[in-house]
Amino acid sequence: MRRILVYGVTGSGKSTLAARIGERLGLPYHSIDDLMWQPGWVPLPPDQQREVIEKLLAADEWVIDAAYGYWHDLVLARAELIVGLDLPRRRSGWRLLRRTVTRIVRRTPACNGNYETWRASFFDRDSILWFHVHSYARKRRRMRQWQASPEFPETVLLRTPAEVERWLEAQPS
Repeated sequence: MRRILVYGVTGSGKSTLAARIGERLGLPYHSIDDLMWQPGWVPLPPDQQREVIEKLLAADEWVIDAAYGYWHDLVLARAELIVGLDLPRRRSGWRLLRRTVTRIVRRTPACNGNYETWRASFFDRDSILWFHVHSYARKRRRMRQWQASPEFPETVLLRTPAEVERWLEAQPS
């Protein structure tokens, strides 16, 4: 498999796993948040997102860590494997909360020089925590649909950190 999508709910560990898969398999890893978010937390407009993604997906080898709704059709048409992080809500929610607080306290940039803030991360209707709560069920349904249907690329669902480690160790290096 040379074109891999790592998919899951916000905070599930997609970026970390995608980078590890890329390193293990010798494939280029692309952080989707770095491509889709401009400085000042300005999202790339949907038509430009599709252009960027089409160009990235034209390559023979890649690992990406998301499939935004504006263009997940493009990824599904090219991916050879989907690795779905189907973790329980409490685990992904806790990871997201811990990561968000750590980034705020340490002033660690999230992507493209953007920083998370207390206000935006916790109290804004567009906050990443709010997004997790409202997208969790939809993203889990989507992963399970992909796995159940032969119309989609091969989909592996990993439900625990131990399953993630076992699956990664089983991949050829």
